[in-house]
Amino acid sequence: MSKRTVLIEKKGAVVFLVLNRPEQSNMVDEELAWAIKDSCRSINEDSTIRVMILTGTGTCFSAGRQTFYEKIHRYPDDWLNKIRTAESIAKVNIPTIAAINGDALDHGLELALACDLRVADGNARLGFRDLSRGLFPWDGGTQRLSRIVGRSRALDLLLTSRILTAKKALASGLINYVTRRGDALNQAVNLASKISELAPVAMRYTKEAIHRGLDMPLDQGLRLEADLGLLLHGTADRSEGIDSFLSKRNPYFLGQ
Repeated sequence: MSKRTVLIEKKGAVVFLVLNRPEQSNMVDEELAWAIKDSCRSINEDSTIRVMILTGTGTCFSAGRQTFYEKIHRYPDDWLNKIRTAESIAKVNIPTIAAINGDALDHGLELALACDLRVADGNARLGFRDLSRGLFPWDGGTQRLSRIVGRSRALDLLLTSRILTAKKALASGLINYVTRRGDALNQAVNLASKISELAPVAMRYTKEAIHRGLDMPLDQGLRLEADLGLLLHGTADRSEGIDSFLSKRNPYFLGQ
């Protein structure tokens, strides 16, 4: 039996999605891509999960994709669509955290960019080497990178194929947190624990308002925000939030 390329473990309200090809530096191949897509679909169907953590087995988050040039040349559209995986991560409807336990390069960084938050090991390196190899970051890299760090910094990183240390990635806004060596997953778990205590419906609406709003003119984004706010008024979670505040107790949210 072949080894599972993705491991899924649920602990309470947090689910761990673990890239499991350590001998290949967790590089994305067709099998791993399909496993990520299937896992993300399953996570979206489980209403008891509040936060997802994406990380890698071993000392590397993901060093990119395992490229099969013959397949790309003969069947470019078909094969590229098969291993395009970042969108599946981006469509997970709960908060997602990339615990970058080591290098996140090329396609590996594209997977991390598809998460809502990024926590990186202090020894991790991050960047895109694609252009130096005659390739191109086509799994959301150009679009998500520019939205996260801005157009000028995105162009600088891509056109120079420069690799950043974790500290420089933090300064550029590419990641949210840097940890000491070996502590990225622990900090991601602590962060997930705090997030999982918040109101699930409000979190989903917050993600929707930000992600969809970025692709809208400001007036439409403000309308979306207002509409979602009105929808939230009719939820049990909002009532529980008010009741717990008035009763001076911790809230118990059901995600309804």
